[in-house]
Amino acid sequence: MKYTVTLIPGDGIGPEVSLAAKRCIEATGVDIKWEEFIAGEEALKKFGTPLPENVIESVKKNKVAIKGPIVTPVGTGFRSVNVQLRHALDLYACLRPAKSIEGVSSPFKNIDLVIVRENSEDLYMGIEFPEGAMETHHLIDAINTLSPKKIRPDSGISIKPISIFGSRRIVKFAFEYALKNNRKKVTCVHKANIMKYTDGLFLKIAREVAQEYAGKIEFNDAIVDNTSMQLVTKPQNFDVLVLPNLYGDIISDLCAGLIGGLGIAPGANIGDGIALFEPVHGSAPKYTGQNKVNPTATILSGVMMLEYLGELKAAKKLEQAVKDVIKEGKSVTYDLKKDRNDPSAATTSAMADAIIEKIK
Repeated sequence: MKYTVTLIPGDGIGPEVSLAAKRCIEATGVDIKWEEFIAGEEALKKFGTPLPENVIESVKKNKVAIKGPIVTPVGTGFRSVNVQLRHALDLYACLRPAKSIEGVSSPFKNIDLVIVRENSEDLYMGIEFPEGAMETHHLIDAINTLSPKKIRPDSGISIKPISIFGSRRIVKFAFEYALKNNRKKVTCVHKANIMKYTDGLFLKIAREVAQEYAGKIEFNDAIVDNTSMQLVTKPQNFDVLVLPNLYGDIISDLCAGLIGGLGIAPGANIGDGIALFEPVHGSAPKYTGQNKVNPTATILSGVMMLEYLGELKAAKKLEQAVKDVIKEGKSVTYDLKKDRNDPSAATTSAMADAIIEKIK
């Protein structure tokens, strides 16, 4: 079967790791026609927007996309392109597996976790009011009238909406994923002891959905701060974790740390009949053009894409090739060497070459 896939190379190291992933995916023999579009800083310079409409149109048409990391300015500048894509395409489920790979340095062994992060709501909706603005003062006055707890007049405000609809569909996604992939347990992670009307709602809906899977999938819940501690002391107690947007972002990075870092952490953003695959790590602009960064996370995101397309044999072949190369420890990038200054470290493209050779 032939597929058309949108490819968004990204910023910084994005083009390098995206090319490595593209080559490795093609080496599996799956017939893919690539539609390449730019987004991020280069698009902003060329088109005056970091997310041109033709990017969104292409993903909507093809239903499948893979992208490299795109820079997100801190504090100022344009809003996250990653978040804009998720909202524009209603990619409500962020799927981030964290699985140990032999040969990757980590004090933790046999980690096998899956983070299911709600993608459309919570603080990442971007409903914000800057300090000092007239509308912010109006909002503060309104809240201070309605609430016995007063907001200081020099505050900036971010709104955290969590709905029944959004909560139900992400929790159902987590349970369906667990069923399909032979997982045993779903843990709802929250802060409902403090935020009773947002996280409390998320937990309430999770408990309701869990009843539909009683006897099939085990369910429990955990407070997010305690979860953080338990993940680094007893990670074996967790399997699939479902979380609101912000906690999901933070906990997925923590879980990446358990397996050795963001360099081997893949991800997917999934909606109804549409999906976008991307590494969890950022664009690392200081390494731009140096052909030295680890392409594993993007290549493993390609594995997830092949699984999504139903190309299970190709996905398994590519994943095994990645594992074999990392286990051997010869043709790997500097961060996968015991000594990061090891002169024998492979380039990004050379590591991709080694993986392709394993596939043949």
